[in-house]
Amino acid sequence: MSHPSPLPPDLRTTLGALRTGRRALSEVLDACWEVARSSRCDHAYVRLEERPSVGSAGLSTPLGGLPVSIKDLFDIKGQTTAAGSIALSDAPIALTDCDAVAALRRAGASVQGRTNMSEFAFSAVGVNPHFGTPHNPADPELPRIPGGSSSGAAVTVATGAAFIGLGSDTGGSIRIPAALQGIVGFKNTAELTSARGAVPLSTTLDTICAMTRSVQDAVLAHEVLSGRTVVRSSSPLSQQRLLVPTTSMLDALDPSVARAFERTLTRLSACGAQIVERAVPAIGGLGNVMPLGGFAAVESFAWHQKTLERRGDLYDPRVRHRIERGRDISAVQYLDMFVQRGHWQAELRRALEGFDAALSPTVPILAPTIASVAPGTERDAEFFRVNALLLRNPSVVNMNDGCAISIPCHEPGTLPVGLMIWQSAGRDDTVLHLGGLAEAALRTGA
Repeated sequence: MSHPSPLPPDLRTTLGALRTGRRALSEVLDACWEVARSSRCDHAYVRLEERPSVGSAGLSTPLGGLPVSIKDLFDIKGQTTAAGSIALSDAPIALTDCDAVAALRRAGASVQGRTNMSEFAFSAVGVNPHFGTPHNPADPELPRIPGGSSSGAAVTVATGAAFIGLGSDTGGSIRIPAALQGIVGFKNTAELTSARGAVPLSTTLDTICAMTRSVQDAVLAHEVLSGRTVVRSSSPLSQQRLLVPTTSMLDALDPSVARAFERTLTRLSACGAQIVERAVPAIGGLGNVMPLGGFAAVESFAWHQKTLERRGDLYDPRVRHRIERGRDISAVQYLDMFVQRGHWQAELRRALEGFDAALSPTVPILAPTIASVAPGTERDAEFFRVNALLLRNPSVVNMNDGCAISIPCHEPGTLPVGLMIWQSAGRDDTVLHLGGLAEAALRTGA
């Protein structure tokens, strides 16, 4: 592959240039909308808005009038929310913005457009048979999957079309495309951000969050979406004790992923971090908590049942298959999942005690080609194999109701690899702090 282009300047850097007069807002907006309309963003949007005029209040707001993209899962006033499907094309238009979009607007964002996604957010691969599949910009020559389900949102951030890509994360849908495209994806503790006005996949696991081009931008995006101030820390890497779980999360690593992860651990250790590798049996037992498709299957089926009866033939067959598994889960089985999840969470949280956070590869593989998993029954087995691999590590965090950040950890000029830094619920500020420390350490050690 030819070397991908470096990421464009991030949000904080651009705001600094605008506020000191080194760049003009009109110039930045023109550049972003030009990228959004270019072939680099083919299939990234299902709806692209007109370039906005430069408002008088722009630079005085936290987001400075800069463009953000919105996953086609969220209500935008006056538009239909289709969730990457044609089955909802007849749904009524939204009367108000969802809470997340409203928060971005209050912070001064320009809403650039609605982004493509895995239909109904039910796939980590990112292919969409209805609106096309956006190409992963990390490889400008060979069409590779973008990762999902927030596929188009990640492309808009990685190409420089938008500074924040609003999305959702139920089993990794923010962190997976971030890892495969070489950007930052932060999944906060679910209760910190509102899901009101978003089409649900799993009401138990859904988290509203965003992708950015740096950790400092992830902090800003989280503060806007959560309405809270992240507590900054000055503690260095030399004061951090970090767990590397060896159970399951290091299995079947692509050689490039294994090299990048080992290089990362070496660099963090050189900066003084105490890294402990240890088996965590709870992680290997996660499948026992999620039989028959788990929470996503039963909760999505409850939401989709009437639409499936009316327009089921319009669904992506792969997505419909996964949703309809929820039909066979009884109320007793569903309630028992919560009991088993509670036991599992307690076991995992005990394993994390005494550590500031855990480290894992975000996903175990590099982005495969679109052709290898494109719609078609002859490729279904490979699609579901890849999907399961992509979900394996990130879903541990969702089942634990935890928080995590994925940051790039690959060497320049190679396909992206993500480092996932994660912890249990409520440790968001620690995870963001460690993300910033690791980002700086990897940058200086490149």
